[in-house]
Amino acid sequence: MKETANSSWANIANPIFQALIAFGGVVLVNLSAIALEWMGAWVLEERFSYLTAASFLLCFAMFNSVLSLLAPNTLQYWGKSIYCFLGLVLSSVTLARALSGLRLSEAGSYWWILIVVTFGYLVFLALVNTIRSIVTFAQKEEWNQPRFRRGNRK
Repeated sequence: MKETANSSWANIANPIFQALIAFGGVVLVNLSAIALEWMGAWVLEERFSYLTAASFLLCFAMFNSVLSLLAPNTLQYWGKSIYCFLGLVLSSVTLARALSGLRLSEAGSYWWILIVVTFGYLVFLALVNTIRSIVTFAQKEEWNQPRFRRGNRK
């Protein structure tokens, strides 16, 4: 794939930037929901903050995996990405607990949803990078025109 050191996509392809955007989304949606509940326009479910955290974790997982195609050094990107994902999980779940007053074990099935999102993230990352290595190998391969066999065919 192409290097993006000087392109405008360099910041977007940075896992730290992606994690900050995702956490900002978690904070923005949660604060907006609290404001709507305070104004009386919406009744907020007590597990809504966990729903928001899981949703933005899934968005981070998908976009981070796809944007790993832009990374010039895959191993360095993987390391940063996994640490950023763990930080995003911890910060989002901590915020959800602070806003809802519920521990993760008391939030119903959200514990399992976070486990599925985590394993899905690792599968997404592995799948995209496997595809990347296949495409890179195919680009390096020398393709010759197939030879036609001449023979007596009936």
